[in-house]
Amino acid sequence: MTKTYRAVLAGTGGIADAHVRAIEATQGRVKLVAAADLDDARVRAFTARHNVEGAFTDYTTMLRAVQPDLVLIATPPGQHTAMSIAAMEAGASVWCEKPLCGSLAEVDAITAAEARTGRYTSCVFQMRFASSTAHLRALADSGQLGRPLVAVCNTLWFRDAAYYAAPWRGTWAELGGPTMGLGIHAMDHLLHLLGDWTEVRAMAARLDRAIEVEDVSMAILTFANRAVASVVNSALSPRQETYLRLDYQKATVELTHLYSYARDNWRLTLAPTAHDEGLLQSWQSFPPDVGSTHAAQLSALVVNLDAGTRPLTSGAESRRTVELLTAIYKSAFTGEVVQAGSIGAGDPFYHSINGGGRKI
Repeated sequence: MTKTYRAVLAGTGGIADAHVRAIEATQGRVKLVAAADLDDARVRAFTARHNVEGAFTDYTTMLRAVQPDLVLIATPPGQHTAMSIAAMEAGASVWCEKPLCGSLAEVDAITAAEARTGRYTSCVFQMRFASSTAHLRALADSGQLGRPLVAVCNTLWFRDAAYYAAPWRGTWAELGGPTMGLGIHAMDHLLHLLGDWTEVRAMAARLDRAIEVEDVSMAILTFANRAVASVVNSALSPRQETYLRLDYQKATVELTHLYSYARDNWRLTLAPTAHDEGLLQSWQSFPPDVGSTHAAQLSALVVNLDAGTRPLTSGAESRRTVELLTAIYKSAFTGEVVQAGSIGAGDPFYHSINGGGRKI
């Protein structure tokens, strides 16, 4: 008999409906039994709309009363670390919206709590979980594409004054600008496809928005496999686009979308010298299409819960992404080339992404 995992949701704002849809897609494997929000009217409207039994305005009270198997966290980012640790200490696994947390110190605190409790906290990085990405990784791992050489990773989005009207947005206290809050998805996707990064050179600026943090950043990354990538994260781009391009020895692979994608968003261009019909046929042999949705990731998480295994976007994998974001900020603030693994406990950027109070 398969287990039904009892879940609770912290935060009933805009992204909460995506979590509900993901739960519904599990076809009974996950059941949402309660939700919490500081706004009593909002949480009661949410639970009534989705036929959820429990409505709370205090997170700790909800954990104690419900004793869930799984906690979904969709609150403002500054609350993620404390909520994740509290959930694990209450015996639950955690699925937390991005950014998972605001510093490497907080990642390591979450990891310590995992070791202490035997539970895991995974980050919402749904771009990894589309079947088309698994297909590309399989082709790359088989060597059919040749070595990866050059990549482009652009998150060109538009966020206006109304978006930043929420008091927790656009501040260092709530974890930065488009580098941390927008481009994180595409950059995590890039790391999932190319592996470990080794160094970063970056800049960040505030060009047009009346906010405390950056509204644009750019970076050049070097990878352990010697590939290089350019990265742009923008909140200023009227024609919005998320664009990932990977130039392998034998082909260029491109992905163009905005907030989610499926197989039709990809394009393969063979190298002029390749003439490889076998590669073209392999590329066209896509598996059944599963898009880059919360539902796809929650489905994979249920498999981990059944097996008692670590979810893909927890532990070292989530830390690698947070470390890259931290390194981009450090390089932008200091002008230094930042090496992977160089930001330790004695570094101010280990404890906060703006190095303890630096300003753009």
